Amino acid sequence: MIRDTSTVLAARGDARAQAGATAEWMPYLPASSSPFAPDDVDPADLTWAETVAPGGYTSKVLARGTRIRLTDVTGDACANVVLLSALSPWERLNVADTQKIPWQAYLGAGHPLLSGDGRVLATVVADSSGRHDAFCGTTSDAWNVRKYGDAAPEGPSPSGRGLLTLAASKQGLGPRDLPPSVSFFQGVRVEEDGSFRWLGSAGPGTSLDLLAEMPLTVLVANTAHPLDPRPEFTVGPLRVHAWRSTPTGPADARFTATPELHRAYLNTLDHVEAR
Repeated sequence: MIRDTSTVLAARGDARAQAGATAEWMPYLPASSSPFAPDDVDPADLTWAETVAPGGYTSKVLARGTRIRLTDVTGDACANVVLLSALSPWERLNVADTQKIPWQAYLGAGHPLLSGDGRVLATVVADSSGRHDAFCGTTSDAWNVRKYGDAAPEGPSPSGRGLLTLAASKQGLGPRDLPPSVSFFQGVRVEEDGSFRWLGSAGPGTSLDLLAEMPLTVLVANTAHPLDPRPEFTVGPLRVHAWRSTPTGPADARFTATPELHRAYLNTLDHVEAR
């Protein structure tokens, strides 16, 4: 079809003709209109619904108590995630503390994602994948150029760092605001000699739920894991849904599961309730 945009009126008509068009990768507005709403969630309760393209990115500011479900549709998604406090973005994900405080380097259900201030930004509250990574971070431009020949965000093999920089810019943030990320759906294990072993995914249709324990700015880049041994840039779509829930409180077993977690959740409550 030939589209006429030769005049202002023609361009306006062409633009208006696109109203209602859908794409394979897109945000769904309102979120309740998502064609992929989770079976266990009333679509009317959704506050965020989106399918992130392979090699795409997204960002969102979410209220405390929001539950975020990430779904690996085909088994090839790799959700590289950065979390920052929406109230004070200099407080952000600290991967070292996220591994150290719970005495567990492998992410899974019940695992807190901590800031460098000893507070819980979010908690993994459900996980059907078990294939995640808090060691390697995401890819750089130099890494992708060396492996795939290109790293441009609009190109065929964008780097995670480049995509996260774009996601951050949508929230008024820059490269200096980006800490090391965690990634979901492509697993890594540490061997006895200290080397990393890439596990890949657990297959299509797995999901992970994060519970926002503070108001959050969420940045997501859906791009190949740096240890993915496949020579071709291989990524699948990532589905995102979020809805209002209840943050972790004293009545929850995980609030006092260990002395370290108890202190982290107390730090979080002290911070959010003082505002």
